[in-house]
Amino acid sequence: MNLCKKAPAGLRLLLILFVCLNALAAQSKVKLPQLVSDGMVLQRDAKTKIWGWAAAGEKVTVAFKGKTYRTAADPQGNWAIALASMKAGGPFTMDIKGTNQLVLKDIWIGDVYLVSGQSNMVHQMALHNITYAQDIATANYPQIRHFWIPTATNLAGPAKDLPAGSWKWANPQDVNNFSAVAYFFARKLYNEYKIPIGLINASVGGTPIEAWMSEEGLKSFPEKLAAIQKNLDTSYVNSTKRLALAAAIASRPKTEQDKGLTGTLKWFDPSYQPKNWRPINVPGYWEDQGIKDLNGVVWYRREVEIPASMAGVPAKVFLGRIVDADILFVNGKDVGKTTYQYPQRRYSLPAGTLKPGKNLFVVRVTNNGGKGGFVPDKPYFIEVNGTKVDLKGDWQYKVGEVYQPVNMSGQLAAINEQNQPAALYNAMVAPAINYTIKGILWYQGESNAGNPAEYKKLLPALISDWRSKWKQGNLPFLFVQLPNFMEVNYLPSESNWALMREAALQTLTVPNTAMAVTLGLGEWNDIHPDNKKDVGERLALAAQKLIYGEKKLVSSGSLYQSSKLEDGKITVSFTNTGSGLVSHDGEDLSWFAIAGADKKFVWAKAKIDGNKVVVWSEEVPDPKYVRYAWADNPDGANLYNKEGLPASPFRTDADGEKLP
Repeated sequence: MNLCKKAPAGLRLLLILFVCLNALAAQSKVKLPQLVSDGMVLQRDAKTKIWGWAAAGEKVTVAFKGKTYRTAADPQGNWAIALASMKAGGPFTMDIKGTNQLVLKDIWIGDVYLVSGQSNMVHQMALHNITYAQDIATANYPQIRHFWIPTATNLAGPAKDLPAGSWKWANPQDVNNFSAVAYFFARKLYNEYKIPIGLINASVGGTPIEAWMSEEGLKSFPEKLAAIQKNLDTSYVNSTKRLALAAAIASRPKTEQDKGLTGTLKWFDPSYQPKNWRPINVPGYWEDQGIKDLNGVVWYRREVEIPASMAGVPAKVFLGRIVDADILFVNGKDVGKTTYQYPQRRYSLPAGTLKPGKNLFVVRVTNNGGKGGFVPDKPYFIEVNGTKVDLKGDWQYKVGEVYQPVNMSGQLAAINEQNQPAALYNAMVAPAINYTIKGILWYQGESNAGNPAEYKKLLPALISDWRSKWKQGNLPFLFVQLPNFMEVNYLPSESNWALMREAALQTLTVPNTAMAVTLGLGEWNDIHPDNKKDVGERLALAAQKLIYGEKKLVSSGSLYQSSKLEDGKITVSFTNTGSGLVSHDGEDLSWFAIAGADKKFVWAKAKIDGNKVVVWSEEVPDPKYVRYAWADNPDGANLYNKEGLPASPFRTDADGEKLP
């Protein structure tokens, strides 16, 4: 600008004109969405959309596979073309020209799936790299591509583009960042059909279904619509966040500092001499071992004998799962930490950390609520080249800090944007609806388990919503029924997780849908079970039948069809019986319960009769209702078909009607 002021009038005019032309040229460049980029997979056998932005009226040409497509940007700068239907293949190159030229490389044509949900769809292969070490090491599938969408929210409305992302292919390095469920789904389909598979992953841990739905899709849920309207007021959102933060800070208890860190010698220091430490068992929660209702910091210590063969070389420590956070010290060195409860603890020790003989292991555990400590039934050991030293058993503990109870009543809750209705749809789904896809995979529900009745309405509404947005008719929609989780209750009981499974089962009435039953794949102590391969492959089975036309394939375990009362017994009929029904473990059928008109359920006897199951109990001479696997964690539920797929849980008393 200073140059313009000093230049003669004529030169100033030329400079201004030059700047304006450059600005116009910059505005006129053709731009592409994140998804339309190198390495992408385009949907075969469909008119695939390519779109982007340019200056109003700017002419755009797209050259691909020997054909040239022409269009011009509309007054708002949007442009789009539809590629002719193409067979699977690749790699190909695409030229896109406006006033500039873009060249996209390594493009494949195959089948594209949107995969979405919460943490169990997020969970990357890297988080399960012990179980799937061989699968990661041998991954070599250039035609399986994964596009990871970073977490983003938008309360203001649908965004034009995704925040970032790129297409990666399944090799030993990049496959670590693939959704494990989605990868095993894609790998099974690719090995079966040798067709390129593209995965667009829009998933965020801990999120409810309503966050993934559009405002239009929530039209039957007035409370959700009211929240969307309220969240449009940015001053309201920001002030709520500020007030909630101020309230949290004001109510934060004043506690003394952790004694383990304030003394002359820290409690992890090998020179520290422990006094008044008490015995405790690992694994286990401290509330179950004589410490009542303690939230705070508890230190654990143990001297571990290490043989000379395991010393002086790299090692790995498996510390299961810890509630909530932990820091591991070995011989006084901080060797690893985790800030929240869900990840499995796997800490690498550099060479020289372990020494022959006694080694001091100290774990500082922080718990903010509920039971604190080491989660049972997880791996706890040190490993060096296949040799293991067990870490379970007797440790010593001492309380370092106690958190005073906080009265949260009346406090203003902060707005968690990723849990707000439509917030994730706006930022992570809406920008992808122009991308032609083959189908949708959905693994979610844990965050809505507090209100299963509402979820029964929300899941079909989500399917309808997304189908309307993609405008591809009744897009195939495949979903996961929640697995077994939490403590086993050995008496017939009510269960929100059972109701969530029922919500999924009832959603099969929506046309062109399929469900993967995952009973038996869960873990009582981990909402993120390690077995992701079977989940992905069961989804692939469902796709083979629903999408790829393998009508004779047995793609699911048995599903409840009908019941009939005869001679004091209830006979249950099923679909998807395959080659026949079996007890998976060879034992008597378990987890069947029966009730009379009073709906007081008791455990029942059950036997397979052809493709039916007959259920009865001497305690209920006039039965009216039957349930199967109706619990949070029906551990050992054993009704399967001969193809090795579990039957879905069910009940006949949902609507209060008696059997005929």
